[in-house]
Amino acid sequence: MSKKEAAPALYPLGMDGFLARFASRFSLEANRAAQAFATEAREIEGVEEAVPALASVQLRFDSTGETAPARRAKLEAALTDLLASRDWLSLPERAPARRWTLPVSFDGSDAPGLAEAAAETGLTEAEAVRSILEAAPRVLAIGFAPGQPYIGLLPEPWNFPRRTSLRDVPPGALVAAIRQLVLFANASPTGWLQIGRCAFRPFQPGAPDPMPLRQGDEIRLSRVSADELSALEAQPMGGARLEVLS
Repeated sequence: MSKKEAAPALYPLGMDGFLARFASRFSLEANRAAQAFATEAREIEGVEEAVPALASVQLRFDSTGETAPARRAKLEAALTDLLASRDWLSLPERAPARRWTLPVSFDGSDAPGLAEAAAETGLTEAEAVRSILEAAPRVLAIGFAPGQPYIGLLPEPWNFPRRTSLRDVPPGALVAAIRQLVLFANASPTGWLQIGRCAFRPFQPGAPDPMPLRQGDEIRLSRVSADELSALEAQPMGGARLEVLS
């Protein structure tokens, strides 16, 4: 972050929005701030949508009609007051309200990038899988594609860069890089390494809740075989289990 750039700060975003930014790059502190700010901003009159990202929040309001300028000014004042109400970057970590357990296959063609990822971490493949299974990362943000979660942080050995060349991955691909995991709902090219595959889809068009994951959800992975994963494909949630903790 440059010395001239203040954070947190509120910026105009198009005709119908604002951007509350807590840092110019990701950190767990900025991510916690974004999620907490979005939760409170949704309670402000006039806020139609508050969507947290890794270190910022997009806020939308109704920009139509003759009273739109007045509504915008009132909302900007309310958001500015909320932003100044506390030290958002010093918020303590809270216990997760929800925990998901997602079955994952790390076998064969379900994990074509596992050996490469393990080499990057300095672990054997078995140690790399165990490291993932023992971790309890959280959903940091949802974006790029509908319902697509960015999950982290993984242990420090997983802090390797994305690849510059793209590779196609299938629906359900679990990919890793920069101490994070991403779970793809649909086939996509990516520079992240595919280390496993899930039957669970984070975007389910037509379902009562088409994007079931939430920012802040804890994610636990449970290993299954490739055959077991194939059987789970027939289940609506792909074997995923949700626990409500608070």
